[in-house]
Amino acid sequence: MEGLLLSAFIYLGAAVIAVPVARRLGLGSVLGYLVAGVLIGPVAGLVGSETRSLQHVAEFGVVMMLFLVGLELEPRKLWAMRHRLLGLGGLQVTLTMMVIGAAAYALGLAWQSALAIGAVMSLSSTAIVLQTLGEKGLARTAGGEAGFSVLLFQDIAVIPMLALVPLLAIPELQALQWAARDHGAGPAHDTMSLVAGLPAWGVTLVTLGAVAAVVLGGHYLSRPLFRFIAASRLREVFTAAALLLVVSIALLMTLVGLSPALGTFLAGVVLANSEFRHELESDIEPFKGLLLGLFFITVGAGIDFELFFAGPWLVLGLTLGVILIKALVLLVLGWIFGLRGSANALLGLGLAQAGEFGFVLLGFTERQAVLAPEPARLMLLVVALSMMLTPVLFIVYDRVLQPWLDRGASRDPDEIDIAGPVIIAGHGRFGQIINRLLLSNGFKTVVLDHQVGTIDNMRRFGVRAFYGDASRPDLLHAAGIETAAVLVVAIDDRERATQIVRHARRLRADLHIVVRARDRTHCYELYEAGANDIIRELFDSSVRAARNALEALGMHPFRAEQAARAFVRHDRRTLAELAAVWDPQVSVFENPDYLRIATEREKAMEALMQGDSDDHHDRTERGWMPPPRPVYPPSRR
Repeated sequence: MEGLLLSAFIYLGAAVIAVPVARRLGLGSVLGYLVAGVLIGPVAGLVGSETRSLQHVAEFGVVMMLFLVGLELEPRKLWAMRHRLLGLGGLQVTLTMMVIGAAAYALGLAWQSALAIGAVMSLSSTAIVLQTLGEKGLARTAGGEAGFSVLLFQDIAVIPMLALVPLLAIPELQALQWAARDHGAGPAHDTMSLVAGLPAWGVTLVTLGAVAAVVLGGHYLSRPLFRFIAASRLREVFTAAALLLVVSIALLMTLVGLSPALGTFLAGVVLANSEFRHELESDIEPFKGLLLGLFFITVGAGIDFELFFAGPWLVLGLTLGVILIKALVLLVLGWIFGLRGSANALLGLGLAQAGEFGFVLLGFTERQAVLAPEPARLMLLVVALSMMLTPVLFIVYDRVLQPWLDRGASRDPDEIDIAGPVIIAGHGRFGQIINRLLLSNGFKTVVLDHQVGTIDNMRRFGVRAFYGDASRPDLLHAAGIETAAVLVVAIDDRERATQIVRHARRLRADLHIVVRARDRTHCYELYEAGANDIIRELFDSSVRAARNALEALGMHPFRAEQAARAFVRHDRRTLAELAAVWDPQVSVFENPDYLRIATEREKAMEALMQGDSDDHHDRTERGWMPPPRPVYPPSRR
């Protein structure tokens, strides 16, 4: 018991110290976990032989992550992704497997072993890549979405790989394994395995049968089970049932020699349309995060530095060779599939490592007499080191490639050959809704965006848009700022948005400027810059949610709508009064005029909501319009 508590203290303490430090240095949490594992394992020797067994437990973090990924993928979404999923993902796995397999064969391995190594190294780390893309806000970019499609195909490709491996058994290695087992040595099959002693075709049939059982069982049996458990209205029982589902599928996959993560991914896809999807996500998420971090620590702690120092140049050469081959294949395919600039670089560098499935596949190939123990041990080290280098590759992308590629692209914007009464800067989640509404009402728009992937996707749907940075004065001139009636600034970079508003106001005193604001302070900055309509990005949706909450609490819908409108009118007037006294050089907590007005208006709000105020005469339904003021307000900077 004391040993267990000491190990838990070491692992948790290493994570609590290393991960915040890594995040503070801009290195990401994954590198923090990996470094923590190296420090407590090979460097300090605080953990030892238990690392490998603990890694099997920590791999449940990967299992749960794949289950959650599957829950987000309805069959309809998979069908919509089919071109990149099968095209980009399928070609990446096939070409990488062929190139690395050919290199391994050229180094003297049997063709069966070379093909198995090619298959193992064609896979990337779903755990590291998805975690890092999410932390850095790159998951929704063109490169991030393409990378997700490739990772998804790789996860699916593990099924045929595991079915293929037994067919590649080398007779000489089989004979050596049988002889070793007869003398009590060598890798023995798990006594619980359902495929022990079966011929190759029998293993394949059992594998396919297990996959079919997961799909059919998840579709026909899980829903009645969860309905029965939900009727008990006990949250802890539902959590236990969710964990039972994941553990049972993982156990079935293990018994037939398949990856547990693969089985739970399939189950997640099957349950993606279930009414219990969100409940399952909330129950599994805390366990996933903790176990995934533990998995990264065990990867770092399990690096075999003894083998590394026995031949460091060989290990580094193989690791860098794998990364280089995968990156080149991904860059070529990304270019073919329309990715350019930083989006293509993100795809190439982000997925250049080997993945956690490599640990499973390499052990499986060794047990199936496809790969000898020494090459398998060396490949395990290559997989671990390539995963260790992945955060470094993301840092190179963030700090070197992305700024260089994006800066290079910004010097060559599209030539704008149309004109319209409305210029829209930014076509993300906010700007595209504005553009669609204006176009549907017959108004021509000139759309500018500095994301190449966004522009390419819009053109596939027949929407005219132009690549370029709207904060550049020459691009605004080319877009027709001198003759436009309205400028809509819909970008999420607050400094650039304010810069665009200030420049446009200096050019045109009569131009109507509608701009997206991130928060109240940004509203004040935009007010001073000269904006007309300032729309806080979350304000309207928050008011709508509050109105729904009032109705759920029993308030009549008409009364709830009146309360919401009164609140909006009062808040807009308050915002205008506060903007007039806001000083960027003084904190709002040290500004007496700001504090006085804010306090007075808050009390007036309470009186208004109780019906004790006559502040109901202003019934305008327009957006927030600042009170009359000079076009160029005196600067307080």
